[in-house]
Amino acid sequence: MNVLVLGCIWVLLGAATAMLPIRYQTLPGLALLLSAPWLIWQIGSEYGWLPLLLAIAAVLSMFRKPLRYFALRATGATREGARQRILGDRR
Repeated sequence: MNVLVLGCIWVLLGAATAMLPIRYQTLPGLALLLSAPWLIWQIGSEYGWLPLLLAIAAVLSMFRKPLRYFALRATGATREGARQRILGDRR
């Protein structure tokens, strides 16, 4: 199967995951996040650096809050501290 078709399926699965209630988004979202590097690598190796950069921008845009949370946790922030910095005063 063409890697761009797989990329389109990945995007549709991401849109379907976003429509789920928040408590059901964790497992499919994690699967999408873990499969993204392989898919981006395949797109870059098959089509070049410009589609690679576009795919990276799309994934970073889609997962900006979870990636920021994981980065804060990796730098030593507590779970509540990381949540507070990402969500602000909203709960």
